[in-house]
Amino acid sequence: MQFLLHVLVFFCYLSTSLSFNLHLAPTRHSSLCSFASTFEDIDLSTPLLNSATSEPVSLPSLLSSPYTKTITIFSTYASDFNNIEYAQRLTHYLPLLESKGVTKCNMIINGSPSQCELFRSLVSLPSSVTIISDPSGICGQKFGVNLGWRSDDDSLSPYFKLYMMLFGFGAWATLPSVIGGYIGNPFKPQPWIETAMRDNIVKRRFPTNGLTLDSDNSIISNKFSELPLVGSWPRRPLELATLRLQNMIGISFQNWSELLPSNLNLLTQLGGCVVLDSNANEIYKFMDRGICDVCNFEKLLEEI
Repeated sequence: MQFLLHVLVFFCYLSTSLSFNLHLAPTRHSSLCSFASTFEDIDLSTPLLNSATSEPVSLPSLLSSPYTKTITIFSTYASDFNNIEYAQRLTHYLPLLESKGVTKCNMIINGSPSQCELFRSLVSLPSSVTIISDPSGICGQKFGVNLGWRSDDDSLSPYFKLYMMLFGFGAWATLPSVIGGYIGNPFKPQPWIETAMRDNIVKRRFPTNGLTLDSDNSIISNKFSELPLVGSWPRRPLELATLRLQNMIGISFQNWSELLPSNLNLLTQLGGCVVLDSNANEIYKFMDRGICDVCNFEKLLEEI
């Protein structure tokens, strides 16, 4: 048993090292124009809309503010695993982001305004987060996100491409990220998991036995903390995997037809995020490297 525990700790350390050391280093820009120049020739045959108001938005003005830091998530289609986790992480970390001076938060989602607002309600994303509807996915493409395995091969079904990406094709970090959800991590906490799991349990998303809640839906106990030997880890084994099961069954699968992108090629497009300071300097940037591999907000907070 002790040997197996040592092996488990080693793989957790390896997973942590990959996750924390392979993010993209910040790149400095002297002005908003230098960053926004990436989007100057963007084809907006389908306008970008604020999903809450259905009003058109200007991408350069969206990305930065002269008075605050801004985080913008170039996300994926509405029912995608990565999109769900970005929203859950952002919801948990909003107060900590604000304490770091990040008071403007945007999510660009590859879906219609109605899909974006349905998604907001499903994950309890606060109204303070601006969701931008981008059904074409052009913003993420201009940002430079991974378009997925064989994205330019029209002879293959987008569903088949997505299936292959689950095994790491064109998205090398998928398997390490998925496996990490099962083995846990004894080194780095991820408190957003408990917050998101609580919200799923309140919404009766299976499985509902990971946490015990009181009549006010406050957490009484975490069943994963009762696991022998590993229950005291900052991120317990099976904890994140259980949350992802809730997300898959209760959010993605149950709302698949309502949240499906109009362009099926977007099924394989990954996402990323960027943080700009009040002078429009890029101070943090992350590109998804696989399914379930999204920005680690603990690392982001350290860098900004």
